[in-house]
Amino acid sequence: MARAAKKETPLTTEEKLAKALVPDEEQPYPVPENWCWVRLGSLYEINPKNEASDELEAGFIPMEKISAGMCTSFNFDVRPWGKAKKGHVQLTNGDVAFAKISPCFENRKSMIVSGLPNGIGAGTTEIIVLRQPSVNNRFTFWLISTDDFIQKGRRTYSGTVGQQRISMDYVRQYPIPLPPLPEQQRIVTLIESLFADLDAAKEKLQAVLDGFAERRASLLHQAFTGELTREWREENGVGLESWVRKKIEDFAFTTKLAGFEYTKNIAPNIAKEGIPLFKGKNVQQGQLVLEFESYIPKAVSDELPRSKLSRKCLLTPYVGTIGNVAIFDGSFEAHLGSNVGKIEIQEDTFEEFLLYYLRSDLGYRELTKEKKATAQESISIQAIRNVFVPIPTRPEQKEIVRILDDIFAKESHSRAAVESALAKIDTMKKAILATAFRGGFETNNSSDESAKELLRGVL
Repeated sequence: MARAAKKETPLTTEEKLAKALVPDEEQPYPVPENWCWVRLGSLYEINPKNEASDELEAGFIPMEKISAGMCTSFNFDVRPWGKAKKGHVQLTNGDVAFAKISPCFENRKSMIVSGLPNGIGAGTTEIIVLRQPSVNNRFTFWLISTDDFIQKGRRTYSGTVGQQRISMDYVRQYPIPLPPLPEQQRIVTLIESLFADLDAAKEKLQAVLDGFAERRASLLHQAFTGELTREWREENGVGLESWVRKKIEDFAFTTKLAGFEYTKNIAPNIAKEGIPLFKGKNVQQGQLVLEFESYIPKAVSDELPRSKLSRKCLLTPYVGTIGNVAIFDGSFEAHLGSNVGKIEIQEDTFEEFLLYYLRSDLGYRELTKEKKATAQESISIQAIRNVFVPIPTRPEQKEIVRILDDIFAKESHSRAAVESALAKIDTMKKAILATAFRGGFETNNSSDESAKELLRGVL
């Protein structure tokens, strides 16, 4: 007769407490005396289940409806509970959830669940849910938003590129610095107060950036309607009637590689080093990205004259990011790749003048007026040739370029300073969170009951 399995003796509360606490030698850093270090999996229920009638209305949250960037914003669809829960992670109001898959995890797609129909819902299986009513859920939210939690979690990624996920064992074993409940609230209040000030500053800085963009658009519009150089014309006795409208094909040579040319001549010769090959992604608005992934071997470069860029010209994609345009200055050898057209000025017109025009609202509309709405937006090379350009005399072209260069050069320094300040705001937020969970706010009250008592109640 088989011997009955011996029943395990349930652990006492003190034994559970000892198991949940992080040993001294494994604690990442010192915390105030009435705090304690506890494993996340001992404190929270991870991906718990709900009990509810299948007919009850519930929320359903797909990944695309969860906002990134520590803002706890999300939307949901309404479904019957029986349909919402099937094969999905389950949620209730008050839970904290975060993405476990890259890049959503490092982009901090996370939320404090609230507002669900009947208080229940379900979500994509690519999130992890934490439930613990005895812990301030906003404290939990900010904890899983820390750079420490994110960066250490990234190091546990497994799976194929684009489908990498953090280790569930990492989540369970992650050590949490747990303060008493009143201190949790004080920490949350101070984090959110400081973040509110930073967000207000960020909003003002963004308004300054938007102002730069609006001013640039206005100046470019003035430049190609004649307003920018009105005084110059008056001083030089030149009238607006001196301006003429020409198609690009009237003063420039415009070409691209046909598909068969690229397939027959370029594709077989693509290498990992040699003469760089410009593709659409290399042409941004107003500048070239000089980071190449494809090259033509030097030995065959001269055998491909149609694709070779031998002089100063403008480059513009005609598939995908149409409307982008930049100048290639001819200072190094390069080849024209797929989906990029070139414009070589043949007459008395400045490349910089044409560049500014095509970046203006008037020029952009001209350049994209014949775009085709296929899987990827595209225009024909003939559409580029058909672009009308308002062209003043050469001296006025030079004056327009001089004024715009001068104004935009001065603004670029201011813009760089604003962009740097915006980047520092995110860095400051990470530093605030790091300080908060080390007890660095100095808001801790030593007379608060020890967090171990809170943990005893949970266990």
